[in-house]
Amino acid sequence: MQILPSGHEPARAGLALAPFRGVRYARDRVSGLAEVTSPPYDVIAHDIEDQLFAADPHNVVRLILPRHAPGHGGSAYGDAARTLREWRQERILVPDADPALYVYEQALPGGTVVQRGLIGALRLSPPEAGVVRPHEDVAPGPVAGRLQLMEATQANLEPIFLLYDGGARGASARLSDEAATLWPPLAETVTGDRIRHRLWAIADPAALAAIADDLAPRDALIADGHHRYAAYRKLQARRQAAGDGAGPWDYGLALLVDASAYPPEVGAIHRVIPGLAPEAAAELAKSAFTVRKLPGGTGDLPAALAELAAESEHGPALLIAGGGDVRLLSEPDRVQVDAAMPPGRSPLWRSLAASVLQELLMARMWRVPWDAVRIVHNDVGAAVAAADETGGTAVICPPMPVQDVYALAAQGERVPRKSTSFGPKPRTGLVLRTFAEG
Repeated sequence: MQILPSGHEPARAGLALAPFRGVRYARDRVSGLAEVTSPPYDVIAHDIEDQLFAADPHNVVRLILPRHAPGHGGSAYGDAARTLREWRQERILVPDADPALYVYEQALPGGTVVQRGLIGALRLSPPEAGVVRPHEDVAPGPVAGRLQLMEATQANLEPIFLLYDGGARGASARLSDEAATLWPPLAETVTGDRIRHRLWAIADPAALAAIADDLAPRDALIADGHHRYAAYRKLQARRQAAGDGAGPWDYGLALLVDASAYPPEVGAIHRVIPGLAPEAAAELAKSAFTVRKLPGGTGDLPAALAELAAESEHGPALLIAGGGDVRLLSEPDRVQVDAAMPPGRSPLWRSLAASVLQELLMARMWRVPWDAVRIVHNDVGAAVAAADETGGTAVICPPMPVQDVYALAAQGERVPRKSTSFGPKPRTGLVLRTFAEG
């Protein structure tokens, strides 16, 4: 595996994004890139998953969310590995000739660029090194699942998403802009959300060396992909424990974006609690919150979100919705909040709406275990619909201020699980990384 251009190591053991031989769809073998790519695995609702399976027999969802036929031997992860091998043998997926870093751009209709960054093989480092900073806790189950998939396929099938502060635009941003301005793209497609995705390759040794020097003194925040990054590190630990030495498992596929050039969007992640009736949820919450029914109910969700935003300026606030009603929960009792919080947490962490939801409302008042909770990214209407389908309650959360995320990560703290939804997220399937190609 080529880690960095020959003879050019970074000045310190800091941020490193290595070139690799990307594996990409052969355009003449599929119906179109929009039809074979997908959102990241953990934001695909079941109905969208069905649509992706139907869009093209080679859609990448068959690799990242494989479906194993009941009664057959093996496992879903083995199925994904077999599918990947077949697509490679049939040259549906083809490796590029040379190692490269890939410039990836997302643009709105009309050409306005909303995000541009570099996809490469990110050198792994522990959180205590302060080079790759997580901001969110992970759950063992999803980490184990992504690890099993990675071990079966011997591949990184979709990039995680990281942000760094480029300050005055350095070589990484400059060279990315040059590639996107001067060269024709390797790949281009427009997806159903009307976002245009384009990809270029930077393979010139001098350019790669300049990018390596630019990134070496920097650190990055994991915006999306905490479970995959944890799986990367678990695989690395397993291979090291087995005495395998250095190898492709010391790196993981990642998109690195300069947040000073392309500030991220931070959306909310909502909870759906099946079986907990909204009336019961509100009654239990009254002992610690001011609970107010909003006049428009679920028929006027924009007005409810405006109320939530206004109340969140003054302290932790949430909405609970279902059965046509929406209630605003605000002014949590400080004594009960303090009693619910884990020891050692900072005042900022304890003041987050997500922390109050997790530690006081869900754990103490509703006694809801995590494995009983459904997660819905950004879409309030979908959360309410899911609550109504299950006779449950939707908890609508405010988006977390990005400065709070950065501040907590910088001091080594992590926000409660599933508290932030950074975007725009990279499209899965534009470029894959297999261990055989580095």
